[in-house]
Amino acid sequence: MTQFQEAQPFQKVGVIGAGAWGTALAAVAARAGREVLLQCREPEVAESINSRHQNHLYLPNIELAPELKATADLADLADCDLVLAVPPAQHMRATLKAFAPYVKDGLPIVLCAKGVERGSDCLMNEVLAATLPQARAAVLSGPSFAAEVARGLPTAVTLACKDAELGARILKTIATTTFRPYLIDDMVGAEAGGALKNVLAIAAGISEGKGLGRSAHAALITRGFAEMTRLAVALGAEAETMGGLCGMGDLVLSCSSPQSRNMSVGLALGGGKTLAEALEGKISVAEGVESAPAVKHLGEKMGVELPICHMVATILSGEASVDEAIGELMSRPLKTER
Repeated sequence: MTQFQEAQPFQKVGVIGAGAWGTALAAVAARAGREVLLQCREPEVAESINSRHQNHLYLPNIELAPELKATADLADLADCDLVLAVPPAQHMRATLKAFAPYVKDGLPIVLCAKGVERGSDCLMNEVLAATLPQARAAVLSGPSFAAEVARGLPTAVTLACKDAELGARILKTIATTTFRPYLIDDMVGAEAGGALKNVLAIAAGISEGKGLGRSAHAALITRGFAEMTRLAVALGAEAETMGGLCGMGDLVLSCSSPQSRNMSVGLALGGGKTLAEALEGKISVAEGVESAPAVKHLGEKMGVELPICHMVATILSGEASVDEAIGELMSRPLKTER
Protein backbone atom coordinates (compact mmCIF):
# COMPACT_ATOMS: atom_id res chain seq x y z
CA MET A 1 0.00 0.00 0.00
CA THR A 2 2.87 2.35 0.84
CA GLN A 3 4.34 2.13 -2.65
CA PHE A 4 1.13 3.60 -4.11
CA GLN A 5 0.87 6.35 -1.51
CA GLU A 6 4.46 7.46 -2.05
CA ALA A 7 4.48 7.14 -5.84
CA GLN A 8 4.76 10.43 -7.71
CA PRO A 9 2.47 10.75 -10.75
CA PHE A 10 3.74 11.80 -14.14
CA GLN A 11 2.48 15.28 -14.97
CA LYS A 12 2.83 15.54 -18.75
CA VAL A 13 1.02 12.74 -20.57
CA GLY A 14 0.99 12.12 -24.31
CA VAL A 15 -1.58 9.91 -26.00
CA ILE A 16 -0.89 8.54 -29.47
CA GLY A 17 -4.09 7.80 -31.38
CA ALA A 18 -7.31 9.78 -31.17
CA GLY A 19 -9.78 7.01 -31.88
CA ALA A 20 -12.53 6.38 -29.36
CA TRP A 21 -10.29 4.58 -26.85
CA GLY A 22 -7.36 6.97 -27.16
CA THR A 23 -9.67 9.94 -26.67
CA ALA A 24 -11.30 8.29 -23.65
CA LEU A 25 -7.92 7.65 -22.03
CA ALA A 26 -6.85 11.22 -22.72
CA ALA A 27 -10.06 12.34 -21.01
CA VAL A 28 -9.21 10.14 -18.00
CA ALA A 29 -5.71 11.62 -17.69
CA ALA A 30 -7.09 15.15 -17.97
CA ARG A 31 -9.70 14.33 -15.31
CA ALA A 32 -6.86 13.14 -13.09
CA GLY A 33 -5.34 16.60 -13.32
CA ARG A 34 -2.56 15.88 -15.80
CA GLU A 35 -1.36 18.03 -18.68
CA VAL A 36 -2.51 15.97 -21.66
CA LEU A 37 -1.61 16.17 -25.34
CA LEU A 38 -3.56 13.87 -27.69
CA GLN A 39 -2.00 13.09 -31.07
CA CYS A 40 -4.54 12.74 -33.89
CA ARG A 41 -3.95 11.21 -37.29
CA GLU A 42 -6.60 13.49 -38.80
CA PRO A 43 -5.91 17.25 -38.47
CA GLU A 44 -9.65 17.92 -38.47
CA VAL A 45 -10.04 15.79 -35.33
CA ALA A 46 -7.32 17.81 -33.60
CA GLU A 47 -9.11 21.00 -34.64
CA SER A 48 -12.44 19.68 -33.33
CA ILE A 49 -10.93 18.80 -29.95
CA ASN A 50 -9.07 22.11 -29.59
CA SER A 51 -11.86 24.40 -30.72
CA ARG A 52 -15.08 22.56 -29.78
CA HIS A 53 -13.79 20.18 -27.09
CA GLN A 54 -15.31 17.17 -28.87
CA ASN A 55 -13.95 14.34 -30.99
CA HIS A 56 -16.72 14.66 -33.56
CA LEU A 57 -15.51 11.68 -35.58
CA TYR A 58 -14.87 8.95 -33.01
CA LEU A 59 -16.68 10.08 -29.83
CA PRO A 60 -19.43 12.46 -30.92
CA ASN A 61 -21.58 14.30 -28.39
CA ILE A 62 -19.17 13.73 -25.50
CA GLU A 63 -17.73 16.88 -23.96
CA LEU A 64 -13.98 16.86 -23.32
CA ALA A 65 -12.13 18.99 -20.80
CA PRO A 66 -10.93 22.29 -22.26
CA GLU A 67 -7.52 21.54 -20.74
CA LEU A 68 -7.14 18.52 -23.06
CA LYS A 69 -5.11 19.64 -26.07
CA ALA A 70 -4.68 17.89 -29.41
CA THR A 71 -2.05 17.89 -32.15
CA ALA A 72 -1.54 16.19 -35.51
CA ASP A 73 2.25 16.09 -35.04
CA LEU A 74 3.99 13.26 -33.17
CA ALA A 75 6.98 15.52 -32.60
CA ASP A 76 4.89 17.57 -30.16
CA LEU A 77 4.91 14.60 -27.74
CA ALA A 78 8.72 14.63 -27.46
CA ASP A 79 8.81 16.21 -23.99
CA CYS A 80 6.05 14.11 -22.43
CA ASP A 81 6.91 12.16 -19.26
CA LEU A 82 4.55 9.28 -20.06
CA VAL A 83 3.02 8.15 -23.35
CA LEU A 84 -0.06 5.98 -23.90
CA ALA A 85 0.15 4.22 -27.30
CA VAL A 86 -3.36 3.62 -28.61
CA PRO A 87 -3.21 2.95 -32.37
CA PRO A 88 -4.89 -0.20 -33.72
CA ALA A 89 -2.76 -3.28 -33.02
CA GLN A 90 -1.95 -3.84 -36.69
CA HIS A 91 -0.59 -0.28 -36.92
CA MET A 92 1.37 -0.31 -33.65
CA ARG A 93 4.74 -1.13 -35.24
CA ALA A 94 4.51 1.59 -37.89
CA THR A 95 3.29 4.12 -35.32
CA LEU A 96 6.12 3.39 -32.89
CA LYS A 97 8.68 3.60 -35.70
CA ALA A 98 7.30 7.00 -36.65
CA PHE A 99 7.54 8.10 -33.01
CA ALA A 100 11.12 6.76 -32.61
CA PRO A 101 12.96 10.04 -33.37
CA TYR A 102 11.22 11.72 -30.42
CA VAL A 103 11.66 8.99 -27.78
CA LYS A 104 14.11 9.68 -24.97
CA ASP A 105 15.83 6.84 -23.12
CA GLY A 106 13.67 5.33 -20.41
CA LEU A 107 10.41 6.88 -21.62
CA PRO A 108 7.50 4.87 -20.16
CA ILE A 109 5.11 3.75 -22.90
CA VAL A 110 1.78 2.16 -21.96
CA LEU A 111 0.46 -0.16 -24.68
CA CYS A 112 -3.30 0.17 -24.93
CA ALA A 113 -4.10 -1.80 -28.13
CA LYS A 114 -5.44 -5.35 -27.88
CA GLY A 115 -4.33 -7.75 -30.58
CA VAL A 116 -1.75 -10.06 -32.13
CA GLU A 117 0.25 -8.68 -35.04
CA ARG A 118 -0.38 -10.46 -38.32
CA GLY A 119 2.70 -11.83 -40.02
CA SER A 120 4.86 -11.89 -36.89
CA ASP A 121 2.39 -13.30 -34.31
CA CYS A 122 3.83 -10.73 -31.88
CA LEU A 123 2.09 -9.27 -28.87
CA MET A 124 2.33 -5.50 -28.54
CA ASN A 125 5.07 -5.60 -25.89
CA GLU A 126 7.20 -7.60 -28.35
CA VAL A 127 6.52 -5.00 -31.03
CA LEU A 128 7.62 -2.26 -28.62
CA ALA A 129 10.80 -4.14 -27.65
CA ALA A 130 11.72 -4.52 -31.34
CA THR A 131 11.02 -0.92 -32.33
CA LEU A 132 11.83 1.16 -29.22
CA PRO A 133 14.15 -0.91 -26.99
CA GLN A 134 15.05 2.24 -25.01
CA ALA A 135 11.45 2.60 -23.75
CA ARG A 136 10.00 1.10 -20.57
CA ALA A 137 6.85 -0.92 -21.19
CA ALA A 138 3.49 -1.29 -19.49
CA VAL A 139 0.16 -2.70 -20.71
CA LEU A 140 -3.33 -1.36 -20.02
CA SER A 141 -6.23 -3.75 -20.54
CA GLY A 142 -9.57 -4.70 -19.07
CA PRO A 143 -13.35 -4.31 -19.47
CA SER A 144 -13.91 -0.78 -20.74
CA PHE A 145 -16.17 0.74 -23.37
CA ALA A 146 -14.64 3.99 -24.59
CA ALA A 147 -17.83 6.06 -24.48
CA GLU A 148 -18.55 5.02 -20.89
CA VAL A 149 -15.00 5.78 -19.77
CA ALA A 150 -15.06 9.17 -21.53
CA ARG A 151 -18.33 10.04 -19.75
CA GLY A 152 -16.78 9.22 -16.39
CA LEU A 153 -18.79 6.09 -15.62
CA PRO A 154 -17.17 3.72 -13.08
CA THR A 155 -14.54 1.46 -14.68
CA ALA A 156 -11.86 -0.91 -13.35
CA VAL A 157 -8.95 -2.10 -15.49
CA THR A 158 -5.60 -3.89 -15.28
CA LEU A 159 -2.23 -2.18 -15.60
CA ALA A 160 0.58 -4.68 -16.15
CA CYS A 161 4.17 -3.58 -15.59
CA LYS A 162 7.32 -5.54 -14.70
CA ASP A 163 8.72 -2.57 -12.78
CA ALA A 164 6.58 -2.19 -9.65
CA GLU A 165 7.79 1.36 -8.95
CA LEU A 166 7.00 2.48 -12.49
CA GLY A 167 3.65 0.72 -12.35
CA ALA A 168 2.76 2.55 -9.14
CA ARG A 169 3.62 5.90 -10.74
CA ILE A 170 1.43 5.14 -13.76
CA LEU A 171 -1.43 4.10 -11.48
CA LYS A 172 -1.19 7.41 -9.62
CA THR A 173 -1.09 9.25 -12.95
CA ILE A 174 -4.34 7.90 -14.41
CA ALA A 175 -6.43 6.84 -11.41
CA THR A 176 -9.56 8.88 -10.69
CA THR A 177 -12.67 8.40 -8.59
CA THR A 178 -14.32 6.71 -11.61
CA PHE A 179 -11.32 5.01 -13.25
CA ARG A 180 -9.62 2.41 -11.05
CA PRO A 181 -6.55 0.55 -12.38
CA TYR A 182 -5.19 -2.52 -10.57
CA LEU A 183 -1.47 -3.35 -10.86
CA ILE A 184 -0.01 -6.72 -11.86
CA ASP A 185 3.40 -7.71 -13.30
CA ASP A 186 2.14 -10.19 -15.93
CA MET A 187 2.29 -8.24 -19.20
CA VAL A 188 1.97 -11.37 -21.36
CA GLY A 189 -1.20 -12.41 -19.54
CA ALA A 190 -2.74 -8.95 -19.86
CA GLU A 191 -2.02 -8.88 -23.58
CA ALA A 192 -3.16 -12.45 -24.27
CA GLY A 193 -6.46 -11.80 -22.54
CA GLY A 194 -7.10 -8.61 -24.50
CA ALA A 195 -6.20 -10.17 -27.84
CA LEU A 196 -8.25 -13.36 -27.51
CA LYS A 197 -11.35 -11.74 -26.05
CA ASN A 198 -11.72 -9.75 -29.28
CA VAL A 199 -11.81 -12.92 -31.36
CA LEU A 200 -14.11 -14.68 -28.91
CA ALA A 201 -16.48 -11.69 -28.93
CA ILE A 202 -16.97 -12.23 -32.67
CA ALA A 203 -17.94 -15.84 -31.90
CA ALA A 204 -20.41 -14.65 -29.25
CA GLY A 205 -21.92 -12.24 -31.74
CA ILE A 206 -22.28 -14.98 -34.35
CA SER A 207 -24.09 -17.14 -31.81
CA GLU A 208 -26.40 -14.26 -30.91
CA GLY A 209 -27.00 -13.36 -34.56
CA LYS A 210 -27.92 -16.97 -35.35
CA GLY A 211 -30.33 -17.06 -32.43
CA LEU A 212 -28.57 -19.99 -30.76
CA GLY A 213 -29.77 -19.05 -27.28
CA ARG A 214 -28.34 -18.19 -23.88
CA SER A 215 -27.02 -21.69 -23.23
CA ALA A 216 -24.77 -21.46 -26.28
CA HIS A 217 -23.71 -17.96 -25.23
CA ALA A 218 -22.67 -19.18 -21.78
CA ALA A 219 -20.83 -22.15 -23.28
CA LEU A 220 -18.91 -19.87 -25.66
CA ILE A 221 -17.76 -17.58 -22.85
CA THR A 222 -16.74 -20.48 -20.62
CA ARG A 223 -14.96 -22.54 -23.28
CA GLY A 224 -13.51 -19.36 -24.73
CA PHE A 225 -12.03 -18.57 -21.34
CA ALA A 226 -10.42 -22.02 -21.37
CA GLU A 227 -8.84 -21.23 -24.77
CA MET A 228 -7.63 -17.86 -23.52
CA THR A 229 -6.04 -19.44 -20.46
CA ARG A 230 -4.39 -22.29 -22.41
CA LEU A 231 -2.71 -19.95 -24.88
CA ALA A 232 -1.72 -17.38 -22.26
CA VAL A 233 -0.04 -20.02 -20.08
CA ALA A 234 1.73 -21.49 -23.11
CA LEU A 235 3.11 -18.01 -23.83
CA GLY A 236 4.45 -17.74 -20.28
CA ALA A 237 1.59 -15.98 -18.49
CA GLU A 238 0.20 -16.84 -15.08
CA ALA A 239 -3.13 -18.67 -15.15
CA GLU A 240 -4.36 -16.50 -12.25
CA THR A 241 -4.12 -13.40 -14.46
CA MET A 242 -6.84 -14.73 -16.73
CA GLY A 243 -9.34 -14.75 -13.87
CA GLY A 244 -8.93 -11.00 -13.45
CA LEU A 245 -10.14 -7.87 -15.20
CA CYS A 246 -7.88 -8.27 -18.25
CA GLY A 247 -9.06 -11.85 -18.79
CA MET A 248 -12.50 -12.94 -17.63
CA GLY A 249 -13.64 -9.36 -17.00
CA ASP A 250 -12.87 -8.17 -20.52
CA LEU A 251 -14.23 -11.38 -22.05
CA VAL A 252 -17.59 -11.07 -20.28
CA LEU A 253 -18.01 -7.42 -21.31
CA SER A 254 -17.03 -7.90 -24.95
CA CYS A 255 -19.22 -10.98 -25.36
CA SER A 256 -22.30 -9.44 -23.75
CA SER A 257 -23.07 -6.19 -25.53
CA PRO A 258 -23.39 -5.02 -29.14
CA GLN A 259 -21.50 -1.92 -27.94
CA SER A 260 -18.51 -4.21 -28.46
CA ARG A 261 -17.27 -3.57 -32.00
CA ASN A 262 -16.18 -7.20 -32.28
CA MET A 263 -19.48 -8.61 -31.07
CA SER A 264 -21.34 -6.33 -33.47
CA VAL A 265 -19.35 -7.79 -36.38
CA GLY A 266 -20.29 -11.28 -35.20
CA LEU A 267 -23.95 -10.30 -34.90
CA ALA A 268 -23.93 -9.24 -38.53
CA LEU A 269 -22.18 -12.42 -39.66
CA GLY A 270 -24.59 -14.57 -37.66
CA GLY A 271 -27.46 -12.66 -39.24
CA GLY A 272 -26.31 -13.67 -42.72
CA LYS A 273 -24.20 -10.68 -43.80
CA THR A 274 -20.83 -11.01 -45.47
CA LEU A 275 -17.72 -9.71 -43.73
CA ALA A 276 -17.62 -6.74 -46.09
CA GLU A 277 -21.24 -5.93 -45.24
CA ALA A 278 -20.54 -6.37 -41.52
CA LEU A 279 -17.68 -3.86 -41.67
CA GLU A 280 -19.39 -1.37 -43.99
CA GLY A 281 -19.65 2.10 -42.53
CA LYS A 282 -17.59 1.36 -39.42
CA ILE A 283 -14.91 3.97 -38.72
CA SER A 284 -13.61 2.30 -35.55
CA VAL A 285 -11.54 -0.86 -35.84
CA ALA A 286 -12.83 -4.26 -34.70
CA GLU A 287 -9.45 -5.64 -33.62
CA GLY A 288 -10.63 -9.26 -33.59
CA VAL A 289 -11.10 -9.31 -37.36
CA GLU A 290 -7.40 -8.71 -37.97
CA SER A 291 -6.16 -10.65 -34.94
CA ALA A 292 -8.16 -13.84 -35.61
CA PRO A 293 -5.81 -15.32 -38.26
CA ALA A 294 -2.77 -14.37 -36.16
CA VAL A 295 -4.29 -15.98 -33.05
CA LYS A 296 -5.11 -19.12 -35.06
CA HIS A 297 -1.55 -19.29 -36.40
CA LEU A 298 -0.05 -18.62 -32.98
CA GLY A 299 -2.09 -21.44 -31.45
CA GLU A 300 -0.95 -23.84 -34.16
CA LYS A 301 2.67 -22.77 -33.69
CA MET A 302 2.45 -23.25 -29.92
CA GLY A 303 0.57 -26.54 -30.19
CA VAL A 304 -2.43 -25.13 -28.30
CA GLU A 305 -5.99 -26.09 -29.23
CA LEU A 306 -8.16 -23.04 -29.90
CA PRO A 307 -11.29 -24.45 -31.57
CA ILE A 308 -13.50 -21.36 -31.13
CA CYS A 309 -10.81 -18.95 -32.33
CA HIS A 310 -10.12 -21.34 -35.21
CA MET A 311 -13.82 -21.30 -36.11
CA VAL A 312 -13.87 -17.50 -36.19
CA ALA A 313 -10.76 -17.32 -38.36
CA THR A 314 -12.16 -19.78 -40.91
CA ILE A 315 -15.45 -17.85 -41.12
CA LEU A 316 -13.65 -14.53 -41.59
CA SER A 317 -11.37 -15.97 -44.29
CA GLY A 318 -14.30 -17.53 -46.15
CA GLU A 319 -12.93 -21.05 -45.69
CA ALA A 320 -16.16 -22.10 -43.98
CA SER A 321 -19.69 -20.76 -43.70
CA VAL A 322 -21.14 -19.92 -40.30
CA ASP A 323 -23.23 -23.11 -40.31
CA GLU A 324 -20.28 -25.26 -41.37
CA ALA A 325 -18.04 -23.82 -38.68
CA ILE A 326 -20.68 -24.29 -35.96
CA GLY A 327 -21.27 -27.88 -37.11
CA GLU A 328 -17.55 -28.61 -37.00
CA LEU A 329 -17.24 -27.10 -33.53
CA MET A 330 -20.14 -29.11 -32.12
CA SER A 331 -19.00 -32.41 -33.65
CA ARG A 332 -15.47 -32.36 -32.20
CA PRO A 333 -14.44 -35.54 -30.37
CA LEU A 334 -15.82 -35.88 -26.85
CA LYS A 335 -13.36 -35.17 -24.04
CA THR A 336 -13.12 -34.39 -20.34
CA GLU A 337 -13.68 -30.76 -19.35
CA ARG A 338 -10.29 -30.34 -17.68
